[in-house]
Amino acid sequence: MMSVTSRRDLLAVVAPRYRLARGEERSRILTEFIASTGYHRKYALSVLNHPVTKGSSRKQRRRPRQYIFAVQQALVMCWRAANGICSKRLVPYLPELVRVLEQHGELHLEPTTKERLLALSPATADRLLQAERQRAKPHGLGTTKPGTLLKSAIPIRTFAEWDEAHPGFTEIDLVVHCGSTTRGEYLHSLTMTDIATGWTECVALRNRGQQSVFQALVLARSRLPFPLRGIDSDNGVEFINAHLLRYCQDEHLTFTRSRPYKKNDQAYVEQKNWSIVRQLVGYERYESASAYEALQALYQVVRLYVNFFQPSMKLLSKAREGSKVKKKYDQAKTPYQRVLESEHVNEEAKATLRQQYVTLNPVVLLRQMQRLQATFWKLAVGEPAGPETAQGETASS
Repeated sequence: MMSVTSRRDLLAVVAPRYRLARGEERSRILTEFIASTGYHRKYALSVLNHPVTKGSSRKQRRRPRQYIFAVQQALVMCWRAANGICSKRLVPYLPELVRVLEQHGELHLEPTTKERLLALSPATADRLLQAERQRAKPHGLGTTKPGTLLKSAIPIRTFAEWDEAHPGFTEIDLVVHCGSTTRGEYLHSLTMTDIATGWTECVALRNRGQQSVFQALVLARSRLPFPLRGIDSDNGVEFINAHLLRYCQDEHLTFTRSRPYKKNDQAYVEQKNWSIVRQLVGYERYESASAYEALQALYQVVRLYVNFFQPSMKLLSKAREGSKVKKKYDQAKTPYQRVLESEHVNEEAKATLRQQYVTLNPVVLLRQMQRLQATFWKLAVGEPAGPETAQGETASS
């Protein structure tokens, strides 16, 4: 194989002959040149017809750096304060997040830097944050066992029957913290997500018994900033039971269930299972009373951070065009912002939320979460769940 210098020397000799030649001689020179250099035919034609003169070099055009280092550093600080959410969620929320961080003295920006930061597009933010991205964690196990005795009494939810623009209609699910084995007793998390606003409550459970699940549901209900109007669960026996059905009937709550083995029927709560519980708690096994208390303390902080400072997007429409599915989302907003915008939440509840919001510092909450996480993770039992368990994972865990 010829060296780069030899190819250039050969090109300098062959190119003039090639441009003067005609017909078969031209084809013969081209064939010999390709055989000697190993160039592709199209590239060989290009360099023979347009040779680079000696001493000339192709100049690389570089766009001027529009976003100075201070803008990138400010973006990284905001991204970390938002717990590493994607840019499509972060960028629409930047004006409010920057205002809150400046209010609490966590961020100090020059006017020019602030202007450029708030002018970022999601694509540019992704590029500037590329070095800060982290890999996702492995998956764990799923333990949903079907409850069949009362299925006929609890209707399958159809989206046409729910007023999803009205806060109070929620999806609920359990997340297990069993590590790599489901033997014995271990902790669980109950996740309750409001469909209209995205408001999410997480509660720790000692086990998945019907009484434990019922108590956690009542606690989650008491923390909602609006009345609970309906719940939708999977077909697990911890939800499909006479005790919970009677409670919903007495409280005049709509109680529905998803179709068996159709995880997309509970897309809202399943997404929160991943983005909140799994991202913050992990996949290890927890059994002790101290771990239960630590998880409860963690969720007390998580609910404030997630509901007041974690924006999310809602799917507005989905249309198929040939083999492609085009989805349209609304602008990313926090559950707190969606509650304030709702016409179905009374002004007293909104005023209470506004007063609470003024006292909250997202950076302080994030630090508290990290400290509580570190304390909780030390209470794990056995080896962490490895990648080999991921193949048996179900979306509900």
